[in-house]
Amino acid sequence: MRVLIIEDENIIREQVAEDLKKSGFTVDLAADGSQGLYVALEYPIDVAVIDLGLPNSKGGPVNNDLGLDIIRAIRAKGLDYPIIILTARDRWQSKVEGLEAGADDYVTKPFHTEELIARLRVQLRRTGRWTQAELHCGPIRLNTSEQRVYVNETEVILTAYEYRVLEHLILHAGEVISKTRLTDSLYEE
Repeated sequence: MRVLIIEDENIIREQVAEDLKKSGFTVDLAADGSQGLYVALEYPIDVAVIDLGLPNSKGGPVNNDLGLDIIRAIRAKGLDYPIIILTARDRWQSKVEGLEAGADDYVTKPFHTEELIARLRVQLRRTGRWTQAELHCGPIRLNTSEQRVYVNETEVILTAYEYRVLEHLILHAGEVISKTRLTDSLYEE
Protein backbone atom coordinates (compact mmCIF):
# COMPACT_ATOMS: atom_id res chain seq x y z
CA MET A 1 0.00 0.00 0.00
CA ARG A 2 1.35 3.38 -1.00
CA VAL A 3 1.06 6.26 1.47
CA LEU A 4 1.75 9.89 0.62
CA ILE A 5 2.87 12.07 3.53
CA ILE A 6 2.74 15.83 2.98
CA GLU A 7 4.37 17.29 6.09
CA ASP A 8 6.84 20.17 6.42
CA GLU A 9 8.24 19.19 9.83
CA ASN A 10 11.25 16.98 9.04
CA ILE A 11 11.25 15.05 12.32
CA ILE A 12 7.57 14.13 12.08
CA ARG A 13 7.75 13.33 8.36
CA GLU A 14 10.79 11.06 8.73
CA GLN A 15 9.55 9.28 11.87
CA VAL A 16 6.12 8.57 10.40
CA ALA A 17 7.74 7.35 7.17
CA GLU A 18 10.09 5.03 9.07
CA ASP A 19 7.25 3.54 11.14
CA LEU A 20 5.03 3.10 8.07
CA LYS A 21 7.82 1.30 6.21
CA LYS A 22 8.31 -1.03 9.19
CA SER A 23 4.58 -1.78 8.96
CA GLY A 24 4.91 -2.78 5.30
CA PHE A 25 3.77 0.42 3.58
CA THR A 26 5.50 2.09 0.65
CA VAL A 27 5.92 5.78 1.45
CA ASP A 28 6.15 8.89 -0.72
CA LEU A 29 7.28 12.06 1.05
CA ALA A 30 6.65 15.72 0.28
CA ALA A 31 7.93 18.60 2.41
CA ASP A 32 5.93 21.36 0.74
CA GLY A 33 2.61 22.00 -0.95
CA SER A 34 3.89 22.20 -4.51
CA GLN A 35 5.66 18.85 -4.39
CA GLY A 36 2.83 17.29 -2.39
CA LEU A 37 0.13 18.39 -4.82
CA TYR A 38 2.11 17.04 -7.78
CA VAL A 39 2.57 13.60 -6.18
CA ALA A 40 -1.05 13.54 -4.93
CA LEU A 41 -2.43 14.15 -8.41
CA GLU A 42 0.06 12.26 -10.59
CA TYR A 43 1.12 9.16 -8.64
CA PRO A 44 -0.90 6.04 -7.80
CA ILE A 45 -1.60 6.74 -4.12
CA ASP A 46 -3.64 4.47 -1.81
CA VAL A 47 -3.94 6.91 1.11
CA ALA A 48 -2.60 10.38 1.96
CA VAL A 49 -1.62 12.01 5.26
CA ILE A 50 -1.67 15.80 4.90
CA ASP A 51 -0.66 18.59 7.27
CA LEU A 52 -2.76 21.76 6.99
CA GLY A 53 -0.07 24.41 7.40
CA LEU A 54 2.51 23.99 4.64
CA PRO A 55 4.95 26.15 2.70
CA ASN A 56 4.12 26.36 -1.01
CA SER A 57 7.75 25.67 -1.88
CA LYS A 58 10.70 24.33 0.10
CA GLY A 59 11.89 26.97 2.55
CA GLY A 60 9.02 29.33 1.78
CA PRO A 61 6.58 30.85 4.27
CA VAL A 62 3.86 28.62 5.71
CA ASN A 63 0.38 28.98 4.24
CA ASN A 64 -2.06 27.94 6.97
CA ASP A 65 -4.71 26.69 4.51
CA LEU A 66 -2.55 25.06 1.84
CA GLY A 67 -3.32 21.57 3.12
CA LEU A 68 -7.04 22.25 2.68
CA ASP A 69 -6.39 23.54 -0.85
CA ILE A 70 -4.51 20.33 -1.69
CA ILE A 71 -7.37 18.19 -0.35
CA ARG A 72 -9.89 20.17 -2.42
CA ALA A 73 -7.71 19.79 -5.55
CA ILE A 74 -7.47 16.01 -5.02
CA ARG A 75 -11.24 15.72 -4.71
CA ALA A 76 -11.86 18.12 -7.62
CA LYS A 77 -9.82 15.80 -9.85
CA GLY A 78 -12.12 12.95 -8.83
CA LEU A 79 -9.54 11.04 -6.82
CA ASP A 80 -11.23 9.14 -4.01
CA TYR A 81 -8.38 7.64 -2.02
CA PRO A 82 -8.61 8.22 1.76
CA ILE A 83 -7.08 11.38 3.19
CA ILE A 84 -6.12 11.83 6.83
CA ILE A 85 -5.32 15.29 8.12
CA LEU A 86 -2.40 15.40 10.58
CA THR A 87 -2.18 18.79 12.26
CA ALA A 88 -1.72 20.66 15.53
CA ARG A 89 -5.09 22.39 15.08
CA ASP A 90 -7.45 20.85 17.58
CA ARG A 91 -10.46 23.19 17.47
CA TRP A 92 -13.70 21.54 16.43
CA GLN A 93 -14.18 24.18 13.72
CA SER A 94 -10.89 23.16 12.07
CA LYS A 95 -11.92 19.51 12.17
CA VAL A 96 -15.27 20.27 10.53
CA GLU A 97 -13.59 22.42 7.87
CA GLY A 98 -11.08 19.66 7.08
CA LEU A 99 -13.69 16.94 6.84
CA GLU A 100 -15.95 19.11 4.69
CA ALA A 101 -13.00 19.88 2.38
CA GLY A 102 -12.80 16.15 1.62
CA ALA A 103 -10.68 14.54 4.32
CA ASP A 104 -11.80 11.19 5.71
CA ASP A 105 -10.20 11.46 9.15
CA TYR A 106 -8.45 14.00 11.35
CA VAL A 107 -5.56 13.35 13.75
CA THR A 108 -4.16 16.06 16.01
CA LYS A 109 -0.55 16.51 17.10
CA PRO A 110 0.93 15.30 19.35
CA PHE A 111 -0.04 11.79 18.28
CA HIS A 112 1.13 8.18 18.48
CA THR A 113 2.26 6.67 15.20
CA GLU A 114 0.53 3.40 16.12
CA GLU A 115 -2.81 5.22 16.21
CA LEU A 116 -2.13 6.87 12.85
CA ILE A 117 -1.25 3.49 11.30
CA ALA A 118 -4.42 1.96 12.76
CA ARG A 119 -6.48 4.81 11.29
CA LEU A 120 -4.77 4.33 7.91
CA ARG A 121 -5.69 0.65 7.95
CA VAL A 122 -9.30 1.44 8.90
CA GLN A 123 -9.62 3.88 6.00
CA LEU A 124 -8.05 1.38 3.60
CA ARG A 125 -10.42 -1.37 4.77
CA ARG A 126 -13.47 0.90 4.45
CA THR A 127 -12.58 1.78 0.88
CA GLY A 128 -11.63 -1.77 -0.09
CA ARG A 129 -8.02 -0.77 -0.74
CA TRP A 130 -6.52 -2.84 2.07
CA THR A 131 -4.73 -5.87 0.71
CA GLN A 132 -5.21 -9.13 2.45
CA ALA A 133 -2.49 -10.60 4.65
CA GLU A 134 -1.65 -13.14 1.96
CA LEU A 135 -1.66 -12.86 -1.80
CA HIS A 136 -1.79 -15.89 -4.07
CA CYS A 137 -1.00 -16.33 -7.74
CA GLY A 138 -0.63 -19.90 -8.92
CA PRO A 139 2.02 -21.60 -6.77
CA ILE A 140 3.24 -18.25 -5.38
CA ARG A 141 2.14 -17.07 -1.95
CA LEU A 142 3.12 -13.69 -0.48
CA ASN A 143 2.76 -13.11 3.24
CA THR A 144 2.38 -9.32 3.12
CA SER A 145 2.56 -8.76 6.87
CA GLU A 146 5.98 -10.46 7.10
CA GLN A 147 7.05 -9.76 3.49
CA ARG A 148 7.92 -13.39 2.83
CA VAL A 149 7.49 -15.28 -0.44
CA TYR A 150 6.73 -18.97 -0.87
CA VAL A 151 6.66 -21.02 -4.07
CA ASN A 152 5.01 -24.43 -3.61
CA GLU A 153 5.27 -23.78 0.16
CA THR A 154 9.07 -23.39 -0.02
CA GLU A 155 10.31 -20.00 1.12
CA VAL A 156 12.16 -17.96 -1.49
CA ILE A 157 14.46 -15.18 -0.28
CA LEU A 158 14.04 -11.96 -2.26
CA THR A 159 15.54 -8.51 -1.93
CA ALA A 160 13.16 -5.74 -0.86
CA TYR A 161 13.10 -4.47 -4.45
CA GLU A 162 12.33 -7.92 -5.89
CA TYR A 163 9.58 -8.38 -3.31
CA ARG A 164 7.94 -5.05 -4.27
CA VAL A 165 8.09 -5.95 -7.98
CA LEU A 166 6.50 -9.34 -7.35
CA GLU A 167 3.84 -7.91 -5.04
CA HIS A 168 2.90 -5.24 -7.59
CA LEU A 169 2.67 -7.80 -10.39
CA ILE A 170 0.50 -10.15 -8.30
CA LEU A 171 -1.78 -7.30 -7.24
CA HIS A 172 -2.25 -6.46 -10.92
CA ALA A 173 -2.29 -10.00 -12.32
CA GLY A 174 -3.85 -10.14 -15.77
CA GLU A 175 -3.10 -6.47 -16.47
CA VAL A 176 -0.49 -5.04 -18.79
CA ILE A 177 1.85 -2.97 -16.59
CA SER A 178 3.90 -0.29 -18.32
CA LYS A 179 7.50 0.29 -17.29
CA THR A 180 6.56 3.80 -16.13
CA ARG A 181 3.68 2.56 -13.99
CA LEU A 182 5.83 -0.17 -12.45
CA THR A 183 8.68 2.24 -11.78
CA ASP A 184 6.33 4.82 -10.24
CA SER A 185 4.89 2.21 -7.91
CA LEU A 186 8.31 1.00 -6.77
CA TYR A 187 10.37 4.11 -6.26
CA GLU A 188 9.80 6.70 -3.61
CA GLU A 189 10.21 10.42 -4.06
